[in-house]
Amino acid sequence: MIIIEDKIIGDEVVEAQFVCNLKACKGACCWEGDYGAPLTDEEREILSKIYEDVKPFLTEEGKAVIESQGIYVYVKESKEYATTLIDNKACAYMTFDEIGVAQCGIEQAHRAGATDFIKPISCHLYPVRIENNGIFDMIDYDKWEICSAACELGKQLQMPVYQFVKDALIRKYGEEFYQALEGAVSSMRQ
Repeated sequence: MIIIEDKIIGDEVVEAQFVCNLKACKGACCWEGDYGAPLTDEEREILSKIYEDVKPFLTEEGKAVIESQGIYVYVKESKEYATTLIDNKACAYMTFDEIGVAQCGIEQAHRAGATDFIKPISCHLYPVRIENNGIFDMIDYDKWEICSAACELGKQLQMPVYQFVKDALIRKYGEEFYQALEGAVSSMRQ
């Protein structure tokens, strides 16, 4: 475990190896699971503001579900807000590319210049999950069997989880945090 300010980084974030292998899984994390992508209060506000800009990048089914259930929903089990799901499975913001790999419609809108918002931080950080216990942010690796190909590829490429999610960690906590994390990992390995 590494502690940096008010953040506790679990050992597996540093020790496990991971690189998304979309050719193998086809982006299954976008349609598997118990609920949609967790959203922060700020992200809920942003999604409400940019929905019309993102809408052209979504499937008809996704738009219909969002318009009937809402841009996001409250999940009682996890006591948080999340992206809306189609038939309690696929994220309503999910689309597919020409070879059947799941894509984020929000991220596609961002790439097209329709919005400055990339996508929910929980998606950007995956397979890292963050929970706040009231004092600390607990940063942990979420091991999921549908990501076994990502674990294999990560081992082949010798890519630790924290390095795989570098851009997302910097987006969430800043460059200074990431440099401190790299320094702590380097010290641990000596």
